[in-house]
Amino acid sequence: MTKAEPLTEHAHPVPVPGWLVTLCRWFATLGGTALLAMMLMTVTSVTLRSVLGWPIPGDFELVEVLSAITVFCFLPWCQIVGGNVLVDFFTMKAGPRVNHALEALGDLVYLAIGALLTWRLWHGAVDFHAYGEQTMVLRIPIWWSFVIAMPAMALLIVTTLFTLLGHVRKAAA
Repeated sequence: MTKAEPLTEHAHPVPVPGWLVTLCRWFATLGGTALLAMMLMTVTSVTLRSVLGWPIPGDFELVEVLSAITVFCFLPWCQIVGGNVLVDFFTMKAGPRVNHALEALGDLVYLAIGALLTWRLWHGAVDFHAYGEQTMVLRIPIWWSFVIAMPAMALLIVTTLFTLLGHVRKAAA
């Protein structure tokens, strides 16, 4: 491991490239910004509804789109820092090699799920674009949210591949 490869932050750390950590952090920042925008818009809409009797038109549509963006943008960061749920009740006393092997197995399953979801999201985006599907009030094309979700899922796949390889190396060492 070189200094350019920071360790992941979870219980069984593995080396990952610094550029990958930075990219995951940028996507998490984008997700946090979407979450902040959603929060401010919701507070503003509720306040306007209570005080003046008129909410922000389509606020629920914006919450829906921003929620999807938020979730997808946080997935790579959650993977790289080991934030996914880990049930270690039976493996607490197992050695590092066993734990890394189990982490690698979990990453392999997650990689397959991520690839499957990305494939289906791609088809969904193409269908939404072809049908011209829009939100009801604001008429925002639904496929626009996929513009951020698809790269986030691609980043999740790359991140999971790197953590998988790191766990395989640690299990074999």
